[in-house]
Amino acid sequence: MVNSTVPQTPRTPRTPTGYHTGEPLGYTNQDMRFDAIEGVVPINKRHKEDFTCGTCLTFIFRRMADPEGPGVCAWILTFISLILILATFPLSFCFCFKVVQEYERAVIFRLGRLLKGGARGPGIFFIVPCIDSYRKVDLRTVSFDVPPQEVLSRDSVTVSVDAVVYFRIKNPIMATNNVEDYSHSTRLLAATTLRNVLGTKNLAEILSERETISHVMQSTLDEATDPWGVKVERVEIKDVRLPVQLQRAMAAEAEAAREARAKVIAAEGEQKASRALKEAAEVIAESPAALQLRYLQTLNAISAEKNSTIIFPLPIDLIRHFFK
Repeated sequence: MVNSTVPQTPRTPRTPTGYHTGEPLGYTNQDMRFDAIEGVVPINKRHKEDFTCGTCLTFIFRRMADPEGPGVCAWILTFISLILILATFPLSFCFCFKVVQEYERAVIFRLGRLLKGGARGPGIFFIVPCIDSYRKVDLRTVSFDVPPQEVLSRDSVTVSVDAVVYFRIKNPIMATNNVEDYSHSTRLLAATTLRNVLGTKNLAEILSERETISHVMQSTLDEATDPWGVKVERVEIKDVRLPVQLQRAMAAEAEAAREARAKVIAAEGEQKASRALKEAAEVIAESPAALQLRYLQTLNAISAEKNSTIIFPLPIDLIRHFFK
């Protein structure tokens, strides 16, 4: 009887690579098993010598040489800390659980390294007291006054300007790791930015364009503090104080300008009044009886004020023949 079994093509064994390095290890899939720490390790009898102390030492030295890994000492300290926590249970739990408010976040460091998972909170979070340290970061908006700055404007005028800045933390991890003291650094940067921005403006622009200056300062501060995890929300110019002599000079200039405008207005009024009188005289000249009516209106206005002296005007035509 003829055997009709179809011969199968042998599979080409795949050479696996390391879990961390990606380099070929020289073993096939049949000789390997997966390990959660080191990737793949040999299990075939041909490679039983890999389970000796040499492999363990190689694993330890790899961990110690890895600058990104926690290291063997870190694992040992973590293990000892967990044993101490279990040995002192339940008293140790009072130091393991921490609480942060709704407006706070906690940045945790384990043996000096930032713990994965980002900032914790709000609510309860767990720490290992012996090896963990944490720092609370307030996310609420903070305001501070910029001290008065003596600024020399572009037209060589010395003015004293102060402002108020509102900012908040938008990234607790950046605010903790990228700058030593984000609050103090933001205050110093705000004072420097105020001097730099006002130094490019004239005195008239400083006094009249406060809103524009505030927007320029806000955008400049926000861009500079972005690597620190700080968001500058608002900047307002509070007060602009001028020297006393400059105030007196500006007051005298304003007073002189007002007097000049008053004289011009008075002259224009006299001009209009003279034109009106000229037109009235022309109307009265056309009718001599109109002058007598004007006399009577004037007499009525004088008598209405309860004066003791009353003047009776006489027409000039009555006494004209006496002069002849």
